[in-house]
Amino acid sequence: MSISLEDVSFLLKIPVTGKVVAVENFARYTEESRSDAIKMVSNLLGVSIDEAEEEVNISKGLTVRKCWLKSRWCPKAGSRPTNYPPVECTARAYLLYLLSCTLFADKSGSRVSIALLKLLEDLDDVGKYAWGAAALTYLYRHLGSATRVQVSRIAGYLTLLEGWVYDHFKLGLVTPNAKYMDYVQPRVCRWIQKHETVANVDKLGSIRRTLDRLRPSEVTWDPYVNFRENGVVHAIAFYSGTIKYMDVVEPYHPERILRQFGHVQSIPDPPYRPLEAHRGPSANKYSVKYGFQQDDWERWRNHLLAPEVRGDKAEFEFLATPDYLPWFLKVSHPVVTNPSHEDEDMVATTIANNELLERNRRVLDAALRWMDLPPELCTIESARTMASDIVNFLSGRSIGPTTTTTTPATATGTTATSAPYRSRPEAVPAW
Repeated sequence: MSISLEDVSFLLKIPVTGKVVAVENFARYTEESRSDAIKMVSNLLGVSIDEAEEEVNISKGLTVRKCWLKSRWCPKAGSRPTNYPPVECTARAYLLYLLSCTLFADKSGSRVSIALLKLLEDLDDVGKYAWGAAALTYLYRHLGSATRVQVSRIAGYLTLLEGWVYDHFKLGLVTPNAKYMDYVQPRVCRWIQKHETVANVDKLGSIRRTLDRLRPSEVTWDPYVNFRENGVVHAIAFYSGTIKYMDVVEPYHPERILRQFGHVQSIPDPPYRPLEAHRGPSANKYSVKYGFQQDDWERWRNHLLAPEVRGDKAEFEFLATPDYLPWFLKVSHPVVTNPSHEDEDMVATTIANNELLERNRRVLDAALRWMDLPPELCTIESARTMASDIVNFLSGRSIGPTTTTTTPATATGTTATSAPYRSRPEAVPAW
């Protein structure tokens, strides 16, 4: 599973298609780029060259401080300067501050790249950029660097990551927001964060163990199935290529997460290979470079997964081809918990459960084909019902339609109804 462009669209309600969020020749610090940055700050934020140069010098890079933006354009009552900048400059300062606090938050938590200011030069064009795709690119990169053994912090819009987790995994970490309105607000507003009292380390270990014990049927693979326009997945979700933010390029592989779009998961083709890759133990030694074709992104409709690659629509959410899970267990990590930090028996049990699930699914498919049932009965719900009948028969209970018996009214005047003889299908353990 992974965060998709469709996830970003639903969770944040910001554009995932449009112009690339990038500024050419602004990635490296040189005297020329420093001079350009100072002029940009002066012209677009309406401050003097001297003030712009002083701020760039204090920030020590092609950045400005968030505290400077806030104090300069949102001063305390009674301290507003007489030479207040034009409204366009104030709007740019606010948007720059907003982007630095959300989509493109860095590890310092105090600075923002001046390159973003260039994209805010024409305020009429701001809505034409693919901000969602850029935010996903930035988060992908920092999720990668955060896996390094010496890295203890992460950058990116973690609210996006949290919202995705809450939508797909019911871990009891949040409570629903009673005031949330479907179709009106971003889906990330559906949740209210709980204030934890358990030690962070203990809570983290508990969450990891819970994730390792989840069964496929306990995951919400496609939380948007009832909220898509006309019930159709947005085409951009099936774009196969690379996505970009500034000088960061990351691969986007929808063929590896087909179950999140309601399709049967099959073994995907090998992922894109980077042009260069240096994955050292620390963030400053983590460098991965992928190729990016501007035309491919601008003509993304020409680079969608072919129908045969998307495969069949899934009858139930977690369906995969018979060869997928054995392949996945060989090439990936079946558990989140580090085996050296956890009981080996638990890890072995989790892997065994995954293998058992796959064997049961193959047996079920073979049994349904052998019984030559009509298509409308070849469903997981039919299998559960048949399994329930078998359990009831072997236990000496009646099978067939659920029946109830009514007893005379009780002393309170209500009618007592006995429990049904037959177990409800949902009471049968998931396959």
